[in-house]
Amino acid sequence: MLQVDLLVLLPLAGSALVALSGARARFVALFGTLATAGVLASLVPSGVFSGAAVHGLIDPADPGRPWLLVLDGLSTPLVALTALLAVVAVLASWNVTDRPAAHHALLLALQAAVIGVFLAEHIILFYVFWEAVLVPMYFLIGKWGHENRRHAATKFFIYTFAGSALMLVGILIAVYVLRVSTFTALAGVVQTPAAGELPATLVYWLLLAGLLVKIPVVPLHTWLPDAHVEAPTAGSIMLAGVLLKMGGYGLLRLAMPLAPEAWDASRPVLFALGLTGVIYGAVMAFAQSDLKRLVAYSSVSHMGFVVIAISVGTAAALSAAMIVMVSHGLVAGLLFLLVGELYERSHTRELSRFGGMGAVTPVWTTAFTFAALASLGLPGLSGFPGELLTVLEGFAAWSWWIAPVGIGLVMAAAYNLRAVRAVNHGPVAEEFSALPDLDMRGALAVLLLAVPIIVLGVWPRLVADIPHDAIAAIVAVVARGVTP
Repeated sequence: MLQVDLLVLLPLAGSALVALSGARARFVALFGTLATAGVLASLVPSGVFSGAAVHGLIDPADPGRPWLLVLDGLSTPLVALTALLAVVAVLASWNVTDRPAAHHALLLALQAAVIGVFLAEHIILFYVFWEAVLVPMYFLIGKWGHENRRHAATKFFIYTFAGSALMLVGILIAVYVLRVSTFTALAGVVQTPAAGELPATLVYWLLLAGLLVKIPVVPLHTWLPDAHVEAPTAGSIMLAGVLLKMGGYGLLRLAMPLAPEAWDASRPVLFALGLTGVIYGAVMAFAQSDLKRLVAYSSVSHMGFVVIAISVGTAAALSAAMIVMVSHGLVAGLLFLLVGELYERSHTRELSRFGGMGAVTPVWTTAFTFAALASLGLPGLSGFPGELLTVLEGFAAWSWWIAPVGIGLVMAAAYNLRAVRAVNHGPVAEEFSALPDLDMRGALAVLLLAVPIIVLGVWPRLVADIPHDAIAAIVAVVARGVTP
């Protein structure tokens, strides 16, 4: 269907148009992101939001063509998340005055590349989009970031490019040795003798190295706090909201089905990395005085739940991973939006300089408190169901070894409530006593994220049911691969 191809081509063409739009760039960019969201919504009658797969104009039955796009149950929630966050990112960048056309053009190019990652059926095309994501994000950080933006952009590029290089080696082996060129073909690889030999195992670990950098896991995470702190608000929204999800998606879509035995052998490693991330990220977040760095480390902690869920590998656990990824995209996107709005007005992110903002900016304060409660996993909001299901499935698989995750949960409450108290309560900071509150644009951006956070919190099956069939297929493929 043409709509699937338009999900990539429309923002890509919009990027070129925005670059030539001059003073109207922000309006053209907003129209482009809304049009992309509209195209995705038009696919509802096809059943894609019920898990049905919808192919692009070129059918995946012809693996000789690299341009193969498929929207199915596994990719739909993440494509929808990307489309929503792209609209929010444009709204967050509305007041950019330094080369706004280039800034918004890069945002649309980034949207096209990320959606391409989630839609690509051909493995080579998947890698092309994966690498393409680096370019607009590098320039967004390096050009529109803060004081140490060049260092942060370079560190981001080096870390992620190094991981991508290992991925490329693994992909080339998969294509030329294992004779796998599409994700659909992965289901058949585990039935061949080669699946249990060295190539599949080697490919898995090469892919895993690149995917874990993107998630990121500790100790491969050090690029993330620097990138977030120095990135412009829109860059942080897209980075936390969808770029980190590429790693989890790659594990589900590519690594697990390709080498089930290698995945099974790596499960204790994944569990240990995920558990370490949950605890370390939460402890480091509590230690931060910079509000944006606090939110950045919280991302390390929340993505640890995704790695734990993938280490379990049951259908319920993989559903939990999807819920956590979507929830984190919404909550982290909202937090970075709010921190960016506060920084634009105060020109600081130091917690010690704030106080009493509840009396000065009541709308912003209400939104920030809401986002913090969602981040700490308050029941009824989106952060709760996925993390609870991950803990339950983790206990079933790893017994009491999952218990230390409680440290991360307690620390999540501690650092979020500490931030709320430091910023919103106490005596009003004199230097910020006349700070303007959120305007209509900012309030609209907040609502676009707050509503799905509530909906997902009370109806997690909205996300869990969409990838049900795709996750069942992954579990079946993995079961065939690890069965003696």
